[in-house]
Amino acid sequence: MSRALRQAQGPSGSPVLEIADAGLHRGDRELWSGLDLTVNPGEFIAVLGPSGSGKTTLLRSILGLQPLSSGTIRVADEPVHRGNARIGYIPQQRSLAPDTSMRARDLVALGVQGSRFGFPIPHRGDRAKVDRLLASVGASHFAERRVGLLSGGEQQRLRVGQALADEPALLLCDEPLSNLDLANQLAVTDIIDRQRREREAAVLFVTHDINPILGRVDRILYIAGGRFLLGTPDEVLQTRVLTELYGTPVFVLRAGDRLVVVGVPDAEPHHDHGDHEHGHAHGGAA
Repeated sequence: MSRALRQAQGPSGSPVLEIADAGLHRGDRELWSGLDLTVNPGEFIAVLGPSGSGKTTLLRSILGLQPLSSGTIRVADEPVHRGNARIGYIPQQRSLAPDTSMRARDLVALGVQGSRFGFPIPHRGDRAKVDRLLASVGASHFAERRVGLLSGGEQQRLRVGQALADEPALLLCDEPLSNLDLANQLAVTDIIDRQRREREAAVLFVTHDINPILGRVDRILYIAGGRFLLGTPDEVLQTRVLTELYGTPVFVLRAGDRLVVVGVPDAEPHHDHGDHEHGHAHGGAA
């Protein structure tokens, strides 16, 4: 099987992300190799695959935190490097301690001031910018509350606001909907999708459940067992295609407007590399 179903062109404009012949090993195990991916402004790419397949590690490589074993990555026509202001990063939701003294606006302000050297000193206009970011993610009404007392969905809105502080050209989303209820999943997805539509930010969205974002996805990068597939949702999410990718029977079922992928084996049940993913027979997931 071809490693990529197709390398489609997205919206017009110079590529935001270019990955060429990239490979990555962990010890003596190859996560993937020969990966080519071009992402254009305003394009929404979902990254799927079982635990341990290297989805989060791919994001770390784009962030300049994990060197490739081979190949190159360029963001906005520049080699990757740490602290790239052209990239916004949204992590998986993890609840902050209830006794955290920081207010909601303080958490967003870290995104505004965080790229400065030394201790962040508020500059003129910072408060207005924080207010705009809070409004853009629907968080103005709890801006003065302590973050530890906010719900998981409210905390995640603040992380999105923080990621948007520099108006990034590329949004890297690492399972940002995990641990959120359906209403908050849809709300956070709407905020991310609005950013890509209004500002043409490209989105690389790692997820174990395709359903909350399925209607917004242009292409899917599916990584499994050191191999990958790249194509539209209709091309990739097929019983035959995923069975061939995994080398074992995998079934893609439709339940109303949801997809259910059954029979996906975990790539590596026991791993310790920061991939906070779910595997094994994803119910309602792909």
